[in-house]
Amino acid sequence: MSVTPFLEVSQAIAAMGGDTLYQCMQCGLCSGLCPWPAVGGEFRTRQLIRMGQLGLEGFESDDILYACTTCKLCVVNCPRQVGIIDVVKAMRAMIAESGAAPQMLRTIMGSIHSKGNPWSEDRDKREKWTEGQDVPKFTEGTEYFLSVCCTSAYDPRSQAIARALNKILKAAGVSFGIIGNEESCCGEALRKMGDEEQFQALAGKNIELFNNKGVKKIITTSPHCYATFTQEYPELGGEFEVIHYTQLLKQLIDEGKLKLSGSLAKKVIYHDPCYLGRHTEVFEAPRDVLKAVPGVELVEFDRNKKMALCCGGGGGRLWMETEPEQRFSTHKMREADQKGAQVLATACPYCINMFTDSAKGENLDEKIAVMDISEIIAEAL
Repeated sequence: MSVTPFLEVSQAIAAMGGDTLYQCMQCGLCSGLCPWPAVGGEFRTRQLIRMGQLGLEGFESDDILYACTTCKLCVVNCPRQVGIIDVVKAMRAMIAESGAAPQMLRTIMGSIHSKGNPWSEDRDKREKWTEGQDVPKFTEGTEYFLSVCCTSAYDPRSQAIARALNKILKAAGVSFGIIGNEESCCGEALRKMGDEEQFQALAGKNIELFNNKGVKKIITTSPHCYATFTQEYPELGGEFEVIHYTQLLKQLIDEGKLKLSGSLAKKVIYHDPCYLGRHTEVFEAPRDVLKAVPGVELVEFDRNKKMALCCGGGGGRLWMETEPEQRFSTHKMREADQKGAQVLATACPYCINMFTDSAKGENLDEKIAVMDISEIIAEAL
């Protein structure tokens, strides 16, 4: 990569939201907390910040910048409150604008642009997961728009999440519906991968669609959509009442509207998705929902809640190759096994994909079931 004059780079980073760049005092806490060095990765957070200050000098590989999963562990522990993810996004935006982003991510961005999803699937297949499910459509008077993220809509494994939630919401008498094939990706992946211009354009179209349909309240299956709708759409004029499905299930259980007659007499370990935990601070609702299932013995990872280890799928990493020994999800599967867990539960389609792959890679898929909380609750109805 050619070196850009440092003033130009630092000003560009600041203009793109990374204006806390120069608050960094190079203490190194971020690098010590980052999961990458622990698994042999080359990513060094402090070094990245310094490169931004010096005009990307010595930045030999774009792949290193795209190693960041945007897990936010560094941000929530930074003593100077440096917006490290904002800096990463700004630096990625500069790379993406020049067309130098990794090829796989350019393919993903292109798919979102042309098809409205990152899975290179045709738009008219977005409702395929609903086949045989009797899923209601959002119409005037419907209380909630159920936002089924692209992963839950198109990915075969994650489609089970959408189906389970449809079953649960109908059982609880919730007024909800999907928009369907008119829906597009929330755009979170675009912004995190560096395509800021297209993110804003896509978000604007989504906001217009939601407003035209009369959407006021949104249920999300994905923490990534939840974080985007609550933290990023408002700055673009998208003001909606948004709830992650685990929060809603907690409410329904507390109000007696969702009754769990089945049981799951197993040891369940819960993984905090980064975008549900650190990004949006939803820690207790998923745990409370799991505790409401008769028979469940809930156990914790050594690192949990605010300090939880990422699955490795955020920031575009879901679509990038990672050596098995460097997969964060692999190390967490091993810990789950050591703790005697029979089920690894989480509440994010990205995490489900990452852990499902790692369970197979570690030959643990017959020993530990990887399940979304929605699947557990659907079985307990």
